[in-house]
Amino acid sequence: MTGVGWIMTIIVGALAGWIAEKIMKADHGIFMNIILGILGAVVLNWILALILGASAVGLLGNLIVAIVGACLLIALGRMLRGRHA
Repeated sequence: MTGVGWIMTIIVGALAGWIAEKIMKADHGIFMNIILGILGAVVLNWILALILGASAVGLLGNLIVAIVGACLLIALGRMLRGRHA
């Protein structure tokens, strides 16, 4: 997450992961929420940089990107588990 310190990255990641968990009706713990939120932000920012040449700016922008990215990761995880189950 660009322009955000490590502590804020963890806080925003946890919040984004928790919101994504509620949106996707998933059941994860706090550590998985943090991981999903941070990875979601990194992955979606990378995709946005490839497509648009820019990434999210500011705390709110990073939070929104992290939520959407975490939702995408949850959906991807469900798809992968569904194929191997």
